[in-house]
Amino acid sequence: MKKIILSISLVFCVFSTQAQTGQDRPNILWIVSEDNIPMIGAYGDQFATTPNLDAFAKASILYKNSFSTAPVCAPSRNTLITGMYPPSLGTEHMRSVYPVPSYVKFFPRYLKEAGYYTTNNSKKDYNTTDQLEAWDESSDKATYKNRKDGQPFFAVFNLMTTHESSLFEPLLKLKHDPEKVPLPPYHPNTPEMKHDWAQYYDKIETMDGQFGKLIKELEEAGLAENTIVFYYGDNGGVLARSKRFMYESGLHVPLIIHLPKKYEKLASVAPGTKTDRLVTFLDFAPTILSLVDIKIPDYMQGEAFLGTQQKAEHQYAYGFRGRMDERIDLSRAVRDKKFRYIRNYLPHKIYGQYLEYLWRAPSVKSWEDEYKAGRLNAVQSKFWQEKPAEELFDIEADPHNIKNLVDDPKYAKDLLRLRKANEDWLLKTEDVGFIPEAILSEIAATTPLRDYAKSGKYNLKHILETAGWASSRKPAYTIDLIKRSSDPDPTVRYWAATGLIVLKAKTGKEALIKATKDNEAAVRIAAAEALYYIDEKELSIKTLTEALSVKNVPARVQALNALSNIGPDAAPALESAKTLVKETQGMFDYDSRAATDFVKRFGEK
Repeated sequence: MKKIILSISLVFCVFSTQAQTGQDRPNILWIVSEDNIPMIGAYGDQFATTPNLDAFAKASILYKNSFSTAPVCAPSRNTLITGMYPPSLGTEHMRSVYPVPSYVKFFPRYLKEAGYYTTNNSKKDYNTTDQLEAWDESSDKATYKNRKDGQPFFAVFNLMTTHESSLFEPLLKLKHDPEKVPLPPYHPNTPEMKHDWAQYYDKIETMDGQFGKLIKELEEAGLAENTIVFYYGDNGGVLARSKRFMYESGLHVPLIIHLPKKYEKLASVAPGTKTDRLVTFLDFAPTILSLVDIKIPDYMQGEAFLGTQQKAEHQYAYGFRGRMDERIDLSRAVRDKKFRYIRNYLPHKIYGQYLEYLWRAPSVKSWEDEYKAGRLNAVQSKFWQEKPAEELFDIEADPHNIKNLVDDPKYAKDLLRLRKANEDWLLKTEDVGFIPEAILSEIAATTPLRDYAKSGKYNLKHILETAGWASSRKPAYTIDLIKRSSDPDPTVRYWAATGLIVLKAKTGKEALIKATKDNEAAVRIAAAEALYYIDEKELSIKTLTEALSVKNVPARVQALNALSNIGPDAAPALESAKTLVKETQGMFDYDSRAATDFVKRFGEK
């Protein structure tokens, strides 16, 4: 009998220890709002109506320097779910599904394997092949309430209210007065612009109420004291020049984290603190693993800023832009606590390239109309013009990023420092975003791009040097670019042709004509576009039209971008473009979207 009692006692002790261990592991709740910079009272926005978030911030840690890695949802969410920098994975282009290496797990899977109940309600948009095994539930009904008794949880709730689509239909009645809304200096004072801004503030207020409801549910379930709560925005937004663009308005996001009293020691700052620590989405996955005491995988590229494995603050926050829907662009950014540096690698493309989804907001067209009418000042006009190769902004003095300091000698040292930080990061992360997508997509069909970058076949230093010359706008590099147009690497040849587009270099004519016979479509298309600007229009448009019939979808998108840039002279390509137009366009039919715009704008009136 004594042995039986002892055995029962031992079992009870083991059970109690396991239960206590499970109880000691914090629950994690993520509340994510769509498309918003810190337009919140707690961040100093006096026009915002956010009582729930303001109250939450008073007992939490508010991060003043939190940044998404991309100024748009899918690539930034890829960062969040993998803990890796998308340009190093080949997942930077908007809504692409290029695979990641098998060792890269969506991080909730590590929690699930450790006994956590993982739920997502409900947006994914992870910009790569989905990993269903990461979640116990992922749907618009998913909730932590379905877990087993005592089981810790990681739960995500995505609040869609503030998404840019909330501005597509103007509301008749607004809570926030359009006549009192504070406009940034780069936006014109049009009725549509004021209305969209006011409507967006209304949406922020609605989102704040939804946030408050989720917090109340947590408290009513008796879980608040065991749950660490993250609130953040998934990227900046939402009016033109914010979402999709490399400024503070596109990359600076709110981040407020509450740690209950029993977990306060997992942070290095106290509740109620406003910290200036630099944090990016690259740090979120390792931070969650650090909070629940799961070893952070070596492949993750961020640093934990909370928990048992937290690291010292990093000096820089990095950002990127690739293709946005049907429009091609390529930029990289570096941010420290005072400056934002932007490197534009396709500077000949204007900021405000037409993008069908963005143009659904009435404010965008009103801004474009004002530009065409010549009624804008220099700051407001910049959006409709070509980009400089480099931009540098003093965030403290210029929070809206409108005064480029690149040519100011007082900032020469900071420019050199940040330029080097960008180049070092590109090399360290083995950024594959410099491969034109027409080539990149072919590689990804057989090899994860991260693996390709490490295969020895990717000479990034050589490519970056060529891309640097190509985008510098310096005619001194013309001869070098002509020489590189015969390089064995097609990516180098692409950048050489692109540089001749930027420079409109007539001395490159012979090399460009030769390049229209290149075996890579991306090179042929870039060469053809360059030829148009040095008055070889017939060959240019003929080559671009032929490219519309290749099987490679990114190549067709590239050709349509070039034809749209050319404008009315590209009319001979209209019939070929019409064959690409689909009546019902799918999410990935970017060639159809680009073709639709091209036909609509330059077809017969």
